[in-house]
Amino acid sequence: MAFWLFKSEPDEYSLQDIAAEPGGCGRWDGIRNYQARNFLRDQVSPGDKVLFYHSACKMPAVVGTAEVTRAAYPDPAQFDPDSQYFGPKASADEPRWYCVDLSWRSEFARPVPLAEIKQTSELENMMLVKQGRLSIQPVAAEEWDTIVRLGERQPGPTQGPGFIEETES
Repeated sequence: MAFWLFKSEPDEYSLQDIAAEPGGCGRWDGIRNYQARNFLRDQVSPGDKVLFYHSACKMPAVVGTAEVTRAAYPDPAQFDPDSQYFGPKASADEPRWYCVDLSWRSEFARPVPLAEIKQTSELENMMLVKQGRLSIQPVAAEEWDTIVRLGERQPGPTQGPGFIEETES
């Protein structure tokens, strides 16, 4: 079993959207970056754990967890000329893009925002901090444990979700 961080824009496909799918399981598709595709195709496996990260929003943050329930298979959108993910060079014999199925596992008590991740010393070597733009990233077991712990911590009475206490420099 491996650990991953998958990014999604919440207005496109959120953690809540996966939870609302029949059986809490949905297709993770639309990946159009070769490095992310290679992770998905070659390394992501059923049973792997996923940190679900909402990106391109007011507060980018890890919001919960999912699990890979189906190994990589050709993304059907690449064959559909009406899809925004159509790939004219892809064929059934030589697909270029892959997807996996994910099942919802948990929503955190509070989001763990990118700003907090960057301020957490145990996460200083996390790929999200070093190479933030990649939509699928491996996560070390210790990083997984740290983020899950942070997400399960309840915000204080004056702190909203994602609150970060300011410190003097």
